[in-house]
Amino acid sequence: MTQTNPPLDKSLLIIDDDAPLRERLAKTMAKRGFTVSTADSIAQARASIRWNVPNYAIVDLKLNDGSGLEIVDEIHAANTKARVIVLTGYGNIATAVTAIKHGATDYLPKPADADAIERTLMNLNPDVPPPPSNPMSPDRVKWEHIQRVFSECNNNVSETARQLKMHRRTLQRILAKHAPRN
Repeated sequence: MTQTNPPLDKSLLIIDDDAPLRERLAKTMAKRGFTVSTADSIAQARASIRWNVPNYAIVDLKLNDGSGLEIVDEIHAANTKARVIVLTGYGNIATAVTAIKHGATDYLPKPADADAIERTLMNLNPDVPPPPSNPMSPDRVKWEHIQRVFSECNNNVSETARQLKMHRRTLQRILAKHAPRN
């Protein structure tokens, strides 16, 4: 995470294709003193950046027309001091590292509350949080991953099994069991 002083001009661009989340976050951040503009796609974000380069940005990783990392690059090309947070519901270590390499200040998983977003944008939480005192067991992590993929496949067992590269009956047995304890 980059340790820089936040810019004084609080211009903020929120790029997310989830309209309710984007609008709710825009209202909340405006109440906190940010001058907010929004975009729901890469194309709309590019147009916004050409018109007004923000000092702050919140970028969804997966947009309907591509990866939000493209916009992270473009924001930093236009303003090297911009503080950009990548916000996503598809969090994993590989995408977090990639986001940071593209110039993101930080990477937050959805749902992230407005307080955490503001602290990150304004560099008010420079310390790395301690590791969890009771981390999930490997079995629980595996079960959570299977459940997420199953949900993303609209509870279609065959499609989930294909994506997880496992036999359909094996997946059905796993899905029939209760979640492992932490």
